[in-house]
Amino acid sequence: MKATFGAGCFWGVEAAFQAAKGVVSTSVGYMGGHFENPSYLDVLSRITGHAEVCQVIYDPALVRYEDLLNTFWRIHDPTSLNRQGADRGEQYRSVIFYHTPQQADIARRSKEQLERSGKYNQSIVTLIQPASNYWLATEDHQQYFEKKQCR
Repeated sequence: MKATFGAGCFWGVEAAFQAAKGVVSTSVGYMGGHFENPSYLDVLSRITGHAEVCQVIYDPALVRYEDLLNTFWRIHDPTSLNRQGADRGEQYRSVIFYHTPQQADIARRSKEQLERSGKYNQSIVTLIQPASNYWLATEDHQQYFEKKQCR
């Protein structure tokens, strides 16, 4: 199964999901924009409308989509509009791209549950949108933290 999340800079998002039980593979790229085959610099310049995302391939026999959502909520501030930490711009937006109607329903329920929990004093701004074209980032962005630790 496939899941796609945007939660700030895709390097950290990917590192978090790589460590999750049941995740078979991860990659980083861009989704949700209006520009064909964007480069990192295109997305960074804010002309494409894309979000930096991590695409996760997971084994549903080992991990539930709900568990992946729990990781997503844990690794970023879902109340921060178009910003995570020092990273600013729409490419860093909090977004869940769903691949099936079931994922959409689960994501909406998860967001509603978090809103009702009272954990945050501000509104959750996370978008829940249908998956669109996924543009893979260049190899130097894939498993970025893992590569940097090896040097």
